[in-house]
Amino acid sequence: MTTEERIQSSETRIFKAVFPNTTNHYDTLFGGTAMQLMDEVAFITATRFARKRVVTVSSDKIDFKKPIPAGTIVELIGKVSHVGNTSMKVSVEIYTEQMYSYEREKAIVGDFTFVAIDEFKKPIQIL
Repeated sequence: MTTEERIQSSETRIFKAVFPNTTNHYDTLFGGTAMQLMDEVAFITATRFARKRVVTVSSDKIDFKKPIPAGTIVELIGKVSHVGNTSMKVSVEIYTEQMYSYEREKAIVGDFTFVAIDEFKKPIQIL
C-alpha cells in the first residue's frame, strides 16, 4: 500500500452529541473537552496510519472559529497531513450540525504531532 493510500484509509470520522454536562456557563462546549476529543480522534488516525504505538508530542495552533452549543451534533475528522521519519502530523476538524436542520459549520481546527515508539518508548520509523 502506498503512503497516499495509507493516508486515505486512515482518515477517521467520529460523531458525538453535545450534552449539557460537557458545556460551560455559556451553554457551549468546554474548550478543553473539544481538545480532548480532537486528541482522541488524532490518536486513532495516527494509529490507523502507522499501525504502531504512537504518542502525542504536541498540539499546534487550535482555532476556535465558532462556539459549539449544547444540543448539537459534532463530527470530528482526523487526517494525516504530514509524515516524517518517526513523527507524523494529524489535522483535526470539528463540524457542528444542528439536530433538527441541515445546517453544518466548521467550528474548530487544529494539528497534533505524534511519534511512533517501540516497547521501550524510544522513537522508531513510521514507514
